[in-house]
Amino acid sequence: MNIDFANLDKAFKEHEDEFLTAALEVMSSARYILGKETDEFEEKLRQFTGSQHALGCSSGTDALLLALMALGIRSRDEIITTPFTFIATAETIACLGARPVFVDIDEETFNIDASLIEAAISENTKAIMPVSLYGQMADMDEINRIAEKYGLAVIEDGAQSFGALYKGKRSCNTSTIGCASFFPAKPLGCFGDGGAVFTKDEKLYEMMKAMRVHGQVKRYVHKYIGMGGRLDNLQAAILSVKMNYYEEDIKRRQKVADNYKTRLKGIIPTPVVKEDRTSVWAQFTIRVQNRGWVQENLAKVGVPTAVHYPIPMHLQECFGYLGYKFGDFPVSEMCADEVMSLPMNPYLSENELDYITNNLIKLL
Repeated sequence: MNIDFANLDKAFKEHEDEFLTAALEVMSSARYILGKETDEFEEKLRQFTGSQHALGCSSGTDALLLALMALGIRSRDEIITTPFTFIATAETIACLGARPVFVDIDEETFNIDASLIEAAISENTKAIMPVSLYGQMADMDEINRIAEKYGLAVIEDGAQSFGALYKGKRSCNTSTIGCASFFPAKPLGCFGDGGAVFTKDEKLYEMMKAMRVHGQVKRYVHKYIGMGGRLDNLQAAILSVKMNYYEEDIKRRQKVADNYKTRLKGIIPTPVVKEDRTSVWAQFTIRVQNRGWVQENLAKVGVPTAVHYPIPMHLQECFGYLGYKFGDFPVSEMCADEVMSLPMNPYLSENELDYITNNLIKLL
C-alpha cells in the first residue's frame, strides 16, 4: 500500500466541477488580480473568523510582512518569537532590519512558552509573534496580557491554524493582527499561493490594504512604502469554493487525529491539545527516537513522513549574526531532533490508518 501524505488530488476531485466553474468564470472575465472574487472571499473570511477586517494577500509570508510593515517595524526593533517554526516567521522580521528574539517552546504543544516571554522583553521590543504550530494556537490570553502590560503588539502567525478555536474565538482573531497562509498543503489550501491578514483596527486595515498594492491609496498616489502583495482572483475563487466545505473538513481532520490517538494510545505519546482550544491538524506530529531509521523503514512500506522542523531558527546559518548557540533553547533543540509528522488529511481511510500505525508500531 502507498499512502498519500496530503491527498491534494482528492481535494481537487471532490469538488472538481465547482473548481472548474469558478476558474472558468475568472478567466473568461479577464479579472485576474483583486476584484469581485477577492471581495467575496474576504467577506467569507470575516464571517468565518469574526474579525472586523480580512484582507487577502499573495502568501502567508507576505501576510507576516504586511503586518510588520503596518506596525512600523524597522531597524533595531525587536520582535519576540519562537525558534521552532518555519523560517518565514523570523525571516520577515529580519527582512525589515529588525531582530528576532527567540523564546523556547512548551514541550507538549510545541508552541512558544508564554511563561518565558516577559524575561525576553527589552526597551527595543515592539511586538510578540507567537506561532500556532501544527494547527493549535498558543496561550493567547497570557501573551496578550503581557503585550498589554508593556504596550506591545501581538501578531499571530496562524499559517497552520486557520479555523482553530481558542476559548471559542477563531485563530487570526485574538490579537492585534492575525496572519494566515493558504499554501496548497495547508488545511485550507489554494491551487497556488495565497494568504490573508486580519485585524479589528481600522487604521491598520487601511494601511495594509494600501501596502499590498505598493502603498497606493489611489492610482499612482502612494502614501506608504508597500509591496506587490495582492491575491490572485483565481486563488480567491478556488478558496471561496473550499470555504463552503471547510467546517466539515476540519471535523474530518479531527476524526483522523482521534483515530491516530486511539491506535497509538499507550504506545507512544501523541499530540496534546489543551482543553480550552482545538486544532485543525495541519500536521499530526509525534516524537520518536532514531527518527531517520524509522522514516527510512516506513518509506520502504509506502508510508511517507515529514519533519517540521529539523533545524531550529537559532541554529540556522542565516541567523548566525544573532549570536545564539547550541544549548540556548534546549526544548526546541530536543523537539527538532525527534519530531516526525505522519500523513494527515481528511481523506485517510480506516484501512490506511491501520496500515500506517501498524507499521509504525513495529518499529517502536
